[in-house]
Amino acid sequence: MLGKKENATLRYLTAGESHGKQLTTIVEGVPSNLPITKEDINHSLLRRQQGYGRGKRMQIEKDLVEVTGGIRHGYTLGSPISLVINNDDYKHWTDIMGEDPIAEDTKLRRVVTRPRPGHADLNGALKYGHRDIRNILERSSARETAARVAAGAVAKKLLRELGIEVAGYVKEIGGIIAEEKDGLSIKERQEIAQNSPVMVLDSSAEKEMMAKIDLAKSEGDTLGGVCEVYVEGVPAGVGSYVHYDRKLDARIAGSVASINAFKGVEFGIGFQAAKIFGSENHDEIAWNEERGYYRTSNRLGGFEGGMTTGMPIVVRGVMKPIPTLMKKPLQSVDIDTKEQITATIERSDPCAVPAASVVMEHVVAFEIAKAITEQFPHDQFPKLKEAIDQYRDEIRWF
Repeated sequence: MLGKKENATLRYLTAGESHGKQLTTIVEGVPSNLPITKEDINHSLLRRQQGYGRGKRMQIEKDLVEVTGGIRHGYTLGSPISLVINNDDYKHWTDIMGEDPIAEDTKLRRVVTRPRPGHADLNGALKYGHRDIRNILERSSARETAARVAAGAVAKKLLRELGIEVAGYVKEIGGIIAEEKDGLSIKERQEIAQNSPVMVLDSSAEKEMMAKIDLAKSEGDTLGGVCEVYVEGVPAGVGSYVHYDRKLDARIAGSVASINAFKGVEFGIGFQAAKIFGSENHDEIAWNEERGYYRTSNRLGGFEGGMTTGMPIVVRGVMKPIPTLMKKPLQSVDIDTKEQITATIERSDPCAVPAASVVMEHVVAFEIAKAITEQFPHDQFPKLKEAIDQYRDEIRWF
């Protein structure tokens, strides 16, 4: 059709179960000629496996990506990118998770009929009609986030080549709050978080957080916390005010809330804004030749009217404790017998907040990259970069 855009919107799909053969990610809409290697993706995947409080599953799996399409000789082709992460543990689950039909009288191992409070177990069984709740928990497992991190790693590479950097880290675990470190550069945030066992910027909080995680583990309990993502380099005006579904902060909030166990999102000072006057909340506007328009503060976290202001994007997400409780399973109901009984216990982490900060970093990166490719021509990466550079210069002198 005449005038119709040929370049696809950046998006991704994932497939695979926690103990299935593999996780698959297909990323569509990535410009051609973007330099990228599987090491760029593996770096992100390995970071997701780290963090104090991870369980035994991360000792079994070695999350390394296999690129099966869309990249040739270190550059994207412009066609869909296909990424595969193999599940090494599948060899122990072939009879449980295999795709071939089984005889009706076959007695399966590890059938689940006791849903866990706080998990997708019961709601998913009711929606899809599965009598074996394993059909729910295998897909609703946070194992799926490895596939999302792979997609986000592609987006992060795109952003980095455009001069945009993203950092994710932990702000709070189990009520222990890391002190603010406002003066740190984006590089310092990335490096400090990477070298911290709990991925915090405040080293004085590490030991207390780790001790709280140890306590939860010893008691068979779990801990939640708060993650923060900090983004520098996004020009002003990315996103739009004209429709609700084009507001970039709303999209980011939705992507963060979609991460397993995340229950809340805030930008800048967030919910503190409800406690102060407007004169104390909004960010005053200034201009100089080097920076163009900027804000003298960043209480709104880099957004006004659903669009970026050019200031750093600051977004936080709260993660509830994981619902699998090893020694303290909550009361539930067996869906076969209707008996009141303790919930099923599946292998899990006492605390996955550090790993979740990596997941959050990558889903935020993907939404920003998606918004940029919607706003600027992106069939070819060099032309996208040229368009972004031209736009930055244009708005500086607006």
